[in-house]
Formats: sequence, structure tokens, C-alpha cells
Amino acid sequence: MVSDAALSVDDVHVRYGDAEVLRGVKVQVNFRETITVIGANGAGKTTLLKTISGLLRPVRGTVMFGRELIHGKPAYKIRQMGLIHVPEGRGILRNLSVHENLLMGAFGEGKKEKMKRIESIYDRFEILKERKNQSGGSLSGGQQQVLAIARGLMGNPRCFMLDEPSLGLAPIMISQVFGILKSLKETGITQLLVEQNAKQALDIADRAYVMEVGRIVAEGTTERILSDGKIVEAYLGI
Repeated sequence: MVSDAALSVDDVHVRYGDAEVLRGVKVQVNFRETITVIGANGAGKTTLLKTISGLLRPVRGTVMFGRELIHGKPAYKIRQMGLIHVPEGRGILRNLSVHENLLMGAFGEGKKEKMKRIESIYDRFEILKERKNQSGGSLSGGQQQVLAIARGLMGNPRCFMLDEPSLGLAPIMISQVFGILKSLKETGITQLLVEQNAKQALDIADRAYVMEVGRIVAEGTTERILSDGKIVEAYLGI
């Protein structure tokens, strides 16, 4: 693994009780890259992101963020370093307003910095500005996903990890969410994306990893992945 990569996962093993759910996983994300991890349900994709962000601890292997080892650090410390995780299921605080949800994304920052970031968010996401006084739970599923992404951006990410951002959304909202991720890529934000919607994810990614039952079974540029007939048949249905 290259030490000056944004994120390096090397030979990581993770267990749930007696079950080994990650087995020797190696993933590298370089600065300004958008990387996607694709695979079926149960392949270990969510476990990978939880391990990187400190919600789970590996029994073996290393995770580096920049030049610093982070496996074993508390999740809040990792977040403070700028590695931001938008979880599967969005995690919206349903009883808080949109504005309050966004402020939670910059928890620990000073008031002036929070206001600076939130104005930037409202400039980018007009729908959130229009609904800033509504409760998070009153938004549609697509709007909640936009809020989850925006709340993550409030943390000023150096590396942005998103778990199944298109899950459960209508096709028109899926297109909007991937449009947001593409625009973030164009601004140079480093992204690690876990997605079952393989085609959309590969369309915006620079490189991809394919996971099966806790292992990386293929990796490469999106062009290389899309040229592999077995992968295309298995994950794109073509």
C-alpha cells in the first residue's frame, strides 16, 4: 500500500463472533479519486466502511488515513480527522429540523464556522434551504438522502464514504443523488462509495473493487471492470 494515499486498507480481517466477515481485504483510495465497491448483499461492503470509520475493529490488518494508522481509534476521533461516513439508512434525526440536522454535522465547530458551512450547503442544495424549518422525518426518502449527504459535507470531509446512497429511492431521485456525487467528484472531494446500483456507481467512479463473501475478488479501472464479462453478467445483468 502507498503511504501517501488518502486511505489504505491492508490485509484487514473482521469477525462477528465466530464468523469471519472480512478476510484479507486490501483497498486503496488516492486523493481526489472516486472509488466504488460493488457486490451482492452480505458481501461485506457495509462492514468494510464501518471498519474504516472506527465502528468496528479489525482482528488483523491495518487501516491508514493519510500517513496515520487509524484502526483502533474511536469513531469520533476518526471523524474529527476528516473521514466522514454517511451510513446506509441515512440516519436522519427525524424529530430535529433540517437546519438542526445540518448543524449536527459540524458538531464541535465554532458558531462562525458552522454558519459559514451551512450557508455553503444552502447555496448548493436549494431544496434544503426551502425546507430548513421542517422536521427531518417529514422529508421524502430522496430528500432525506440529500440531507444525509449535506450533513456529511458539514463535517468538511477529506475523504467522504457513502453506504448505499441510492437504496430505496425512486429512479428520478437515484439520478439526482448520483448527480450530486458526480458534482462532488468534479470539485475534487475524495470519495469511497458502496453501492448495489453497480452501473450508476461505475459511471462516476475512477476505479472499482468487487467483493464476494468478505474478499476482494476483482479490482481495476472502471473500463477494466466493465470489460470483464463475468462481472458485467453478475452485477449489471447484461
